Order: sequence, then C-alpha cells, then structure tokens
Amino acid sequence: MTKMNLPERLAKMDEKDSNNDSFRLSVAPMMDWTDRHCRYLHRLMTRRAMLYTEMVTAPAVIHGPAARLLGYDPAEHPVALQLGGSDPRELAKAVRIAAPWGYDEINLNCGCPSDRVQSGCFGAVLMKDPDLVARCVSAMQAETAAPVTVKCRIGVDDQDPEQVLPAFIDRLAAAGISHFVIHARKAWLQGLSPKENREIPPLDHDLVLRMKARFPELTICLNGGVTSLAAARELLAQGVDGVMLGRAAYHDPGHTLIGADALWGEDHAPAPDEVVRAMLPYIESHLAAGGRLHQITRHMLGLFHGRPGARGWRQVLSSDACREGAGVDVVLKALERVEAAAAAA
Repeated sequence: MTKMNLPERLAKMDEKDSNNDSFRLSVAPMMDWTDRHCRYLHRLMTRRAMLYTEMVTAPAVIHGPAARLLGYDPAEHPVALQLGGSDPRELAKAVRIAAPWGYDEINLNCGCPSDRVQSGCFGAVLMKDPDLVARCVSAMQAETAAPVTVKCRIGVDDQDPEQVLPAFIDRLAAAGISHFVIHARKAWLQGLSPKENREIPPLDHDLVLRMKARFPELTICLNGGVTSLAAARELLAQGVDGVMLGRAAYHDPGHTLIGADALWGEDHAPAPDEVVRAMLPYIESHLAAGGRLHQITRHMLGLFHGRPGARGWRQVLSSDACREGAGVDVVLKALERVEAAAAAA
C-alpha cells in the first residue's frame, strides 16, 4: 500500500467524524498568534481538536476586507470563528457575512479584558450585562445553522463568581446557548494588564467543574492554566466536556498537540520533523502568492521545544526567515540543525 503523506491523510479524514466531539480539546483564540498559518500548522499535528481564529470584531467583518479576515484553508476544519462585539444587529450582520465561509462554530467573546475591548463595550465587560449577551447570541443564532457558543470568565472585578457565573450561564442557556468555554479566572478590568489578567487572578478549576455538575445538559469546557495533555486528561476525567489549551499549545505544540488525538482513541501522532516536511508545500504556495517566509515560520519556533536541536532550529528561523527572498531552504537548513543534534545526542 502506498504511504500517504500527512496532508493526504488529513484529506481522507471523514468530515463528519472530524467535527464529532471536537470540543474535547481545542486551541484558544489568541490575538496575533492563531492566524490561518498557525492553524494550518496545528491541524497537521491534530486531526480532532477544534481550532479557533483570532478574535475578529463585528465592525471589522462588516467594513473590512472580509476575505482576508475570514478566509482559511479547508484543511483547518474543524475551525471556529470568534467574534467580538456588543451590538446584536452588528453581530448578526457579521455572522451573515461569515456564513459562506462555512465555519464549524461561531463563538462570542465575553472574556477578553484588554483596554481596547472594554472601550468597545465587549469582551469580559459583557459579563456585567447578561441580558445584552442574550440578545446578541439570539441575533447571531438567527443567521447561522452553525452552533453559536460563548467564551467567558468566571466573573469580573468585584463580582462573586459563585453567584454571577451560574446566573450568566442560566440566562444564556435560556437564550439557546448550550456550549460554554469558561476561562477559570476572574478578569480585573481596572488595574491589571491583559497579560496580568492571564496570570495573576487565581485559577478556580473547581468552580468550572461545579458548573458542569450543576448544568449537566450543557457542554462546559475549561480554559486557563492547562499546560499539558496530562492535565487536560485529568480535567476531562473529572467531568468537564472539553479543555481549551492556550499559550502552551502555541509555545510547545510538539508536546501539547502531537498525540492529542489519543483523547479520541486515535493514534495520529506525527513526528515534529514530519510536520515540518508537511508544511513545505503550504509554505511554497504562500511564497508563490507573494507572502513572506517569517509570516509562517514565526509560528513554528516552538515545534522542537525540549528536544535536541531546538535552539539551532530557533536561531536559523529567527535570523534567516525575515530576509528578503527567504524560502523553504531556510526551513530545511533549520531542520538540518535539529537532525544533527538528534544524531549526536
């Protein structure tokens, strides 16, 4: 039997199966990181996990270059679009515009704590107005057959999460939302930077687990502080329906995404060097269309994290990929550093 390469094997995957329980593991929407190149790379490592776009605001979709903001490679499925906004009419229009792209899920951001998001009255600040969020998601649901989901925090500022979070979930469930991704930290809208909001407010995984017990009919996924597949497995075993990985999936995809499909009972686990070689045709196509090498390779820097040759891999890509005319030869040169280090180990 002829051995198929990695993209060919992905193409053979049954589309219905690809979307089955994809929420079991997902990669968080991360601004400036989870663009289409990053998602293509991640998809080569996991067939099953749900991949999220960067947050795109509803006004940007309505008034901006829709093809650039919404376009993606079909190999990325299952893929979710995360929208930011607080105007039901704008969100409905954005969903309507996005419909032809065929996203597997549309997610409303109710968790981002950045100043820019607060000034637009969306993101985490929306947790203070669950009735408005209910109107937003109802308007979005009217424009798509895809599931509309919500990503939120456990609360904001001085709110009591034990009271606010179940009330928030209950209100949105009444509006038809059955899938929540909960970042298990409060968001402090004053006094903490977005980076600090990802690290300083204490994690409360137990609260999210209690929400699953309280709302067994809903899909409850946990985000925040999960840095390994082992931790994800443990949380799944404790009862949540899904786990969302964030920075760990970006900085160390070789350990957090390769092998992740075992969560679905599958043995898809390509070696990092196989992932690199599978990326080459994609990179060549991007370069042929006028793209730059570093636009892709910046997402590949952590692929060999913790493995022999990781430093040489990063050094070559960091120094050479930004040069004018840089091509796949730079990637192969970096890979040679890894292979040499592995041989010497």
